[in-house]
Amino acid sequence: MNPIARQFLRDANAKAGDRQHRATVQRNIGLYDAAVARGKARFADWSNGRARLAQIKWDVVNHLDQYLEQFERQVLANGGQVHWAETDEQARQVIVGIARKHGVRKVVKAKSMTTEEIHLVPALEAAGIRTLETDLGEYICQLRGELPYHIVTPVMHLSRQDVSRTFTEKLGTPPTDSAEELTGIARRQLRQEFLTAGMGITGANFAIAETGQIALTENEGNIRLCFSLPRIHVAIVGIEKLVPRVEDLALFWPMLATSGTGQAVTGTNSLVGGPRCDGEPDGPEEFHVILLDNGRTRLLADVEQRDALHCIRCGACLNACPVYRTIGGHAYRTTYMGPIGAVITPHLRGLNDWAHLPYASSLCGACSAVCPVNIPVHRHLLHNRRSATSQKAGGLQAVFTVWRWFMQAAPRYRLGGWLARWFSRRGWAAPPWTDTRELPIPPAQSFRDWWKNQ
Repeated sequence: MNPIARQFLRDANAKAGDRQHRATVQRNIGLYDAAVARGKARFADWSNGRARLAQIKWDVVNHLDQYLEQFERQVLANGGQVHWAETDEQARQVIVGIARKHGVRKVVKAKSMTTEEIHLVPALEAAGIRTLETDLGEYICQLRGELPYHIVTPVMHLSRQDVSRTFTEKLGTPPTDSAEELTGIARRQLRQEFLTAGMGITGANFAIAETGQIALTENEGNIRLCFSLPRIHVAIVGIEKLVPRVEDLALFWPMLATSGTGQAVTGTNSLVGGPRCDGEPDGPEEFHVILLDNGRTRLLADVEQRDALHCIRCGACLNACPVYRTIGGHAYRTTYMGPIGAVITPHLRGLNDWAHLPYASSLCGACSAVCPVNIPVHRHLLHNRRSATSQKAGGLQAVFTVWRWFMQAAPRYRLGGWLARWFSRRGWAAPPWTDTRELPIPPAQSFRDWWKNQ
């Protein structure tokens, strides 16, 4: 078992036994569950909506080259600039290069799992560029030096008292249990940063091929400040985020909001298509879009699993997963956690190190049942298990060759049984089987010997 898998088991075991942690997460997810149930009731036909979203994403993913080229043409026509990044390193280099070209010393950053995926903030900080998270949850994570806990709710695992202690320790503010006061503290800390930042960085919930616009959805208003106030706006977009037409947002936005938070639609939705035009009061002087691959085309090449690229990052599968609800997000130690993370992370970061994630599932199918784009997540988890097993087929084949030799003749079978009992009594059972299992204590004699004596 590799070190990453061992660490996952240690973290999962610790979190599963932490009753306070589990109670906090269960309470917060319970609030989401109730809101989502109310949200779905607003739809005339939720199932039909899921089928429609899946159909649109299937069309995009299966004609991705055409939609990407169309999107690039439209962004250029709007006065923006497009950069293609095959790897996370290339994406980081592009962003750092833009910042250095314009003498940027401070960046304000909106919530974006894609920027977490490429480890952007450490790269900017290493280049001497101060970078501030402006989403409230991400800001708290940055102060605490933690990764986001959840795709939608980065600090789901924290109580108001935890946040208050963090602000007191890091910002010197007085303790408070008021959510409004805590939000006000963060707002006062960040407001001046928006006004003095040279670059704003966002992700994109969707990218519209028809118009060359990116669609951004939020509840706090910080994303709008990130792209409207700084001179430079950089949006980093996974190539799977495309939708064909603006009108598709009429379904994608409410389905995303309902699955993610239970809202009819999030508080602020924006479409950004280029730099500021003459006569406009705000907006950037330059607009850059980075189209990120970083393993997505490997997943695209897998015909059986390419529909995992349909994911719109709503987080619904995390909330439904009994494993995630027990061990939480930090145990996964990767950007995309929970069921969908266990599907896509082995593709994005390599199966060798992350083959353990597909096994962190009960295969109950709850993730597939709640997915708003009808991804059969539990089937993909099985697919990844099969792929992981196939990689180890050489060792397994050798084991079964030896096993077959012992099974083909009675004397060899008796010898094998004696050897197994001898090794087991001395604690020499073979890993990795016994890394996560306890073997029973073997009997003093075989059943054959017992039968003969009786």
